[in-house]
Amino acid sequence: MTEDVTAETNNDLPGGGTAGEGVTVEAPFYHEGAPQAFQRLWTPHRMAYIGGQNKPSDDTPAQCPFCTGPARSDEESLIVYRGETSYVIMNLYPYNTGHLLVCPYRHISDLTEATAAERVEISELTATAMSVVRSVSHPHGFNLGMNQGEVAGAGIAAHLHQHIVPRWKGDANFMPIIGRTKPVPQLLGEQRDMLASAWADHLQEPGD
Repeated sequence: MTEDVTAETNNDLPGGGTAGEGVTVEAPFYHEGAPQAFQRLWTPHRMAYIGGQNKPSDDTPAQCPFCTGPARSDEESLIVYRGETSYVIMNLYPYNTGHLLVCPYRHISDLTEATAAERVEISELTATAMSVVRSVSHPHGFNLGMNQGEVAGAGIAAHLHQHIVPRWKGDANFMPIIGRTKPVPQLLGEQRDMLASAWADHLQEPGD
């Protein structure tokens, strides 16, 4: 169920935003046990990205967001954690709230091109990411995976990346989320801060 919110009504959106004229606001889905920054507050479609906006113009490292991202600050690039061979970053066009990516620093496109050390760290960071997200937002499950090649659905096929998508009961099935969901961009920064802090705490736990 959706409702039209116009400038005349001046209704505030969850999280402090205000809807403009003609904006259709979807009723938020409540993620049980998740903090406010991980609630799905606004779900406009992802068609701008699907249509080609903000995608690299070629397959070179200079155009690759997964290559250029680590050169900026963690806050600017939404990086949660930097490892030795790979790092963890928020997905700018998430399939669901708290959607993370694990990327090698090297510009490689296929898992078979990764070194043994890269494959090990990608796997370890994926497991740690699941533990950290569970501690922060209490999802009921996860979708994990790598799309190898454009034909397999990879948005940026030139640079290997592992998806970690938190799931909550009743949040919707996976395919409609891929095509339609994108939380408010400002909330990604809040999510990054919470996850980065929880990641640091996780690394300090005994036995880690």
